[in-house]
Amino acid sequence: MYPRARLTLASCAAFAALAATASHAADWSDTSIGYRTGSKFAEPFGATDIHKDILDLNHVSGYKYGTNFLNVDLLLSDEKDPASPNSGNGAQEVYIVYRHTLDLEKTTGASLKWGPIRGVGLTMGFDANVKDDAGYNSKKRMLVAGPTLNFDVPGFLAVSVLQLWESNAPYNEFTSTATPRYHYKPHPMLTAAWGIPIGSLPLSFEGFANFIASKGKDEFGGDTKPETNIDMQVMYDAGTLWGVKNTVKVGLEYQYWLNKFGNDHKGPAGDGAFAKTPMVRAEYHF
Repeated sequence: MYPRARLTLASCAAFAALAATASHAADWSDTSIGYRTGSKFAEPFGATDIHKDILDLNHVSGYKYGTNFLNVDLLLSDEKDPASPNSGNGAQEVYIVYRHTLDLEKTTGASLKWGPIRGVGLTMGFDANVKDDAGYNSKKRMLVAGPTLNFDVPGFLAVSVLQLWESNAPYNEFTSTATPRYHYKPHPMLTAAWGIPIGSLPLSFEGFANFIASKGKDEFGGDTKPETNIDMQVMYDAGTLWGVKNTVKVGLEYQYWLNKFGNDHKGPAGDGAFAKTPMVRAEYHF
């Protein structure tokens, strides 16, 4: 059903090697592989109720002056999100997120803790994707930079204000139309990421939330809309059943994505620009 999976898996393997290499230089690290699945995904200008299976590689580590975060998702859609016109095969996508946060207290030697704030950092990184769907064939490239506040909570809570520099170069297979790489207006994002234990139970509340301002005109001359993407899960540490903590986790996940990719869900993009997706999720941590 997924004839081009070998190429995308090769890309994931390359990033897995990168993460493994980085962990050797780290003071601490956590690397996991995961799987999640749901049947209520949606795509702008396309279908709703799309089934997707998602494989991911996740790596987070800390070193003397800060932290690194890398996530690689391999998303496999069913035929409601087609790979090409009349193909009968679902689209495939690889989406990569990398963030580096420089700890300003560690680099300057000055204490930056006050009130509920545990620390202050400067975050830089990128997003990149490639997708083989028939309607858009995204090739997103995005640089990000801005300040981060780390809050003094059990586990972690990081809140950042990031400036985004995003571009894309789509290709529509229905019309055989290629669009040269288009750069959107630089725009800000308020983002939060968290992983908080639930009392003394082997449970945790994890996720991220992105509130993204309009990025101006799109590559076709239309107006973009502010975007909200909240992805959260409650995870159970199943390894505690056989005395191994923080190794195998399973749980339930929910994604709320309003005006997906900046498309107006009340306009031509339709209901596909407003995804409300429950998922089941499993992770294995090395």
